[in-house]
This record gives sequence, structure tokens and C-alpha cells, in this order.
Amino acid sequence: MEQTIAAISTPVGQGAIALLRMSGESSVDIAEKVFRSASGSVRELPQRVQVLGDVVDTEGNRIDQVLLTVFRAPASYTGEDTVEISSHGGILVTAAVLEALVEAGARPAEPGEFTQRAFLNGKMDLTQAEAVMDLIGARTSLALRAANRQLEGKLGLRVNLLREQLLAALAHLEAYIDFPEEGIDPDSSQSICERLIEVSTVARALIDTAEEGRILREGLIVVIAGLPNAGKSSLLNLLLGFDRAIVSNSAGTTRDTIEEMINIRGIPVRLVDTAGLRKAKEQVEREGVCRAKREVEGADLVLHVQDSSLDQGSQDDPVAFAGTDSAEVQRILVLNKVDLGIHPSWEEVEGVRISCVQQRGVESLREAIFNVAGLVGFDLGSEMIAVNARHRDCLERACRHTEKAVELLRAGESPEFVAIDLREALDAVGSIVGKVDTEELLGELFSSFCIGK
Repeated sequence: MEQTIAAISTPVGQGAIALLRMSGESSVDIAEKVFRSASGSVRELPQRVQVLGDVVDTEGNRIDQVLLTVFRAPASYTGEDTVEISSHGGILVTAAVLEALVEAGARPAEPGEFTQRAFLNGKMDLTQAEAVMDLIGARTSLALRAANRQLEGKLGLRVNLLREQLLAALAHLEAYIDFPEEGIDPDSSQSICERLIEVSTVARALIDTAEEGRILREGLIVVIAGLPNAGKSSLLNLLLGFDRAIVSNSAGTTRDTIEEMINIRGIPVRLVDTAGLRKAKEQVEREGVCRAKREVEGADLVLHVQDSSLDQGSQDDPVAFAGTDSAEVQRILVLNKVDLGIHPSWEEVEGVRISCVQQRGVESLREAIFNVAGLVGFDLGSEMIAVNARHRDCLERACRHTEKAVELLRAGESPEFVAIDLREALDAVGSIVGKVDTEELLGELFSSFCIGK
């Protein structure tokens, strides 16, 4: 029998209410030992009904007045008997309630163990389990919508369809392996090839959503860079809507990187302000410049800020970005300080014209960030399927083996060789939803969850 687990499921801190939960065969029996109520025995309580009572310690002293709810298997989050206790939200009182549960026979839950049990008990597939953490970590409306779609099983449904097609093709081949004297007739071979090509096409379409998935989960990395005194910190403050960075007319004020998150049309954007890029003489500023160059090289998008009131020749782009390997990084030229008048050398230059002082051009810049990032129309998708890095790796492996199987079939190779690649493809697809031996994978995946989930 698997041990009954218990954990505090709300964040540590002071609040109105905290939630503790238990899951396992002994959940109700353990609750019976620590819960006292005028409503009677916990074993006799109706499920999904909150009951008022007291949690007591081993000596019968009241720890807290709580609300207790019983969820009987399989109609619970984990698929096991589950008990949830809503206590007052103090650090000491919740710790005392948890201690009472542990002393009565439960053990503290590991990170993600409740969701892991839900997966193991067939309440969700692995993509839905991962979506739980995406839902918790969502920072924008689009990220929240994508997580909900995955939690509903949209991705799992597509992956399972791919798996069924691969299984059908493999079963067809196995029949020829069992009766080798018959061989694979041309029509059957062509039919299997068409089915496998369809699998590969759908898989690659899912792979193409990985970049959107990364942005929704981690944020688009947008680095603000340029020469000193171009207005980089002022631009950061303008986009944030509050003063986060110190602004000064003295060159070299920003020595380290400053990072904040904003929301542009539902897309999380990680804004990074950097030190001015120039040949610094002082050691601390030189380190700031080195860090700025590293940020530029790792950016999804660079906002290259220039002072449009000065001669373009004095702010040459190669000088500003000398020593960086950022040729492939997408950039938006931001012409700042238009309130001081635009120097004639900038009049024909394409860029977003702004004034941080007058707060002009900020919406045009937001629009440009969204457009250059290649996310136009992304918020219009009804399915909102965006795979993560693990899904992408599995799908790429499945595509390689599926396409290899097609090559072998067309070359007239023995069905045994084709079947080897199909089994590899099947394992790769199955690992996405957890339909293979994934003990090591599960340990790594659920360790990133919060305790109590």
C-alpha cells in the first residue's frame, strides 16, 4: 500500500486561509484521529461537503478551527481518497496542523507528488500534468489560455492520434514479419508510407509551435542597448510604467543589467536594461559593458536606442556593438529624444521615433516589438497548442525515425528493419504523454513542481 502523503498547498506566509491536503488510502483514517466535529465521524461525512470542526494534537488540545472536505476515490484530484483542510493562514498554525497529520500517520509530500499520483492513477496524461505548472506559472492571458488548452488534453489528443497511426502501421508490418513468404505488396507499402508521411507532417507542425511555447512560458527576451546617454533606462521606465532604473545625464550611470517583466498583448516580455556600450576606462564600467554584450548576444530582440537629436555619425552602430556576436539577433532601431528635434542625418532612417520625456511613441514601439517577434496573429489561434522543449525533442526524434522508415520502405528493405524505426518513433511519441517506461523522466519532471501540488 502506498503511503498517505500530506502537505501545505498554499504559499508559506501570512494570509486569511491556508489549504492542507492529504492523499492516500489512510487519508480518512488519519483525519479521523485529528479532527473533531459536531457532524460526527469523518468516515461518515458526505464527500465534497465542507464540515466545520477542530484539528487537535495528540493530547486533544485544539490547534485550530478548520473546514474539512473529503474526496473519495476515484473522484478526486489524485484518484485516491483525499482530504483537504482549510485552516487559518498563519505560518505557525499551518505548520502545527501539518505536524498533527504527520504524527497521525501521514508523511510529508515530495514536490509534485499529488500531481504525479494523478498521472499514475490515470487522472491525466503527462502533457496535462506539465500543464498544471504552466497554469500556475502563467504570467499573461495568452500563457494562461495555452496552459488551459493543454490541461484540457488538446495536445494529448493530437499526440495520441499520432501514436495510434504509428501503432496501426507497425501492426501492418508485424503481419508481414510473421508471414515473410508473402512480402509487402506495393499497394500496402504505399499505404503505409502515406500514413507515416502524414504522421511526420503533423508532428512537424507541432514542433513549429515550440518557439511560441518557449516565449509563453519564459518570456521574450528584449534587451535595451546602445551608447551611453541614449535614454535606455528612461525607455525601460517608460515601458514599465514606473521608475525602476536610475536616470541621470552622467554617462555610465547603469553599471549592471536590470530585468523586469511586462505584458505586450498577452505575450510575456523580459525587458533587460544594460550599461552603455562604449570603451570604458574604469573596471566596474568595463564589467557592465561586458555583461551588456552578453545580454545582446542572448537576446530574442534588441532595442537599439539612439539619440535622434545628435548627428548619426557620432553614434555609429558598429561602434556601439563592437565585439558582440549579435549579427543574427533581430533589432528595432529606437530613435529617442524626438522632443529635442530630429537631426537631419536621421530623417530618412527607418526606426521607431519616441520621446521618453513626453511619453510619445510608446504604443508604436510596443506594436513593433510584437510584430518583429513574429507573433502576429498568435493570439487568434483557437487551439493555442504550444509544445515545450521536452515535447519538441520527442517529436523531432519521432520524425527522424518515421522518415527513416519511409526511406526503408521505398527502398524495398525487409519489414524487420522498418519495424525497428517505427518502434523508436512510437516510443518517442509515447514518452510525450507518458505511455512508456518513464520512471527516470517522471522523477525529473515532477521534482520541478511546488510541494502540495
